[in-house]
Amino acid sequence: PSQRAMEGSNAGDGLPQMKYLVVTGGTVSGLGKGTAISSIGVVLRSHGLCVTAIKIDPYLNIDAGTMSPFEHGEVFVLEDGGEVDLDLGNYERFLDLTLTSSHSLTSGKIFEQILKRERTGHYLGKTVQIVPHVTDAIQDWIADVAQKPVDKRGQRPDICLIELGGTVGDIEGAMYLEALQQLMFRVGREHFCMAHVGMVPVMGATGEQKTKPCQHSVKLLREAGLRPDILFCRTEQPLEEATRR
Repeated sequence: PSQRAMEGSNAGDGLPQMKYLVVTGGTVSGLGKGTAISSIGVVLRSHGLCVTAIKIDPYLNIDAGTMSPFEHGEVFVLEDGGEVDLDLGNYERFLDLTLTSSHSLTSGKIFEQILKRERTGHYLGKTVQIVPHVTDAIQDWIADVAQKPVDKRGQRPDICLIELGGTVGDIEGAMYLEALQQLMFRVGREHFCMAHVGMVPVMGATGEQKTKPCQHSVKLLREAGLRPDILFCRTEQPLEEATRR
């Protein structure tokens, strides 16, 4: 991707550098990544910042329109007619945004774009690979969509919130972790924040909180070159001081 895209397309226009905040989840799905990212967005908006949101779903479907609601939940229909994951509906409601189909990124969309480019000779005969071609396409998509005004003020967002669906360690999500690691390197660590939602179950009759599932998901994230700046620990009871330590 171009250096201009990686700088948030604001080179020379006097606007501040685009910031990226990524939320991932570990161990099991359904820990509340969507609620976490929406809540972060509400806090940022309360401080006067303009935010946007992107949901990444690693499945190979183009969108959620043909997926069974029994398997994946209710489909949310955007203003432009896009049929997307319900998390985007949560973003719109929490943050008072009007999102588009491009704010929902799936592996199906990325591979469709890559294959169309390959057929038209975009890659000039090169071997098309996950790295760098797919990971570059993911970064380009994020950088371009992050610029789109999505609130009533019509301003370019200050911060782009990104939710990576699924769980860290899923094979279909590996290319997104690599792309996000590259994005962090290109925009600079000071413009990139990682938040991770981890599971802290309560085991046995003693009610002891176990941190091992969260430790393992953080370990997998670090193996991908990403270090969480914030940990959200999902547990049935408030996190004990001993567990924190």
